[in-house]
Amino acid sequence: MRAPRFCSAAVATVAFLSGSVACADSTARAEVHYVALGDSYASGTGAGSYDSGGCKRSANAYPRLWAARQTLTSFKFVACSGARTTGVLTGQLGALDGATTLVTVTAGGNDAGFARVMETCVLRSSGDCRKAVSDAEEYMATTLPDRLDALYRAIRGKAPTARVVVLGYPRLYKIVDNCAGMSRSKRVALNRGADSLVATVAAAASRARFVFSDVRDEFAGHELCSGHGWLRSVSIPIADSYHPTARGHRLGYLPALDSAGTRVER
Repeated sequence: MRAPRFCSAAVATVAFLSGSVACADSTARAEVHYVALGDSYASGTGAGSYDSGGCKRSANAYPRLWAARQTLTSFKFVACSGARTTGVLTGQLGALDGATTLVTVTAGGNDAGFARVMETCVLRSSGDCRKAVSDAEEYMATTLPDRLDALYRAIRGKAPTARVVVLGYPRLYKIVDNCAGMSRSKRVALNRGADSLVATVAAAASRARFVFSDVRDEFAGHELCSGHGWLRSVSIPIADSYHPTARGHRLGYLPALDSAGTRVER
């Protein structure tokens, strides 16, 4: 952030009488050390232009888009496709330290069995889909809160003064009468599951006193069945399926991160 330029009346008067410069430029820029953690929704799986390695970190992912617009002291992008909360805990928190000033994280969907639920809903009956979603919701209610609490405590312990922004997940479908692919009942069930996941993540972020940014508002009306191309349906490679596209990161996740008060002035 830029500190304001200012000069008190007394200082200005003395400077004028002495013939010196009237007011010194007191502009200073705070250091910003940003670390991006999380799963495939943070790494940018589905958004293309991946770096080397198996984490599918995309040049179009919201952490990279945000970092590219700022003047940062340092930026570490360690989010990884497939990461569960325990994977973030054990494999990504080494990027944090006492100098870290900003952390973003999206995590929890893999713990709840996102890939398994989607596979069931794509390949099996509506009843099987609803059962898979209900099982995931049970996990979200009973097990996921403790896992998120453990992760968030560890983040705070590693970065005690950082601003931590937790970003959630979008609903996958715009509910319309006619949409190729899954039945309406499956789409409704999957959206209900997304809402349950977001509620669980938001509650854990609140307990940790982190900032929670709900991306559902940004994605509303732009989900699958809208024709807007913000999310992928079944795709090749298959791991990209049901993830935000580059457009979804740019127009959905990036504004959600900005709305969390993270903009850094150049």
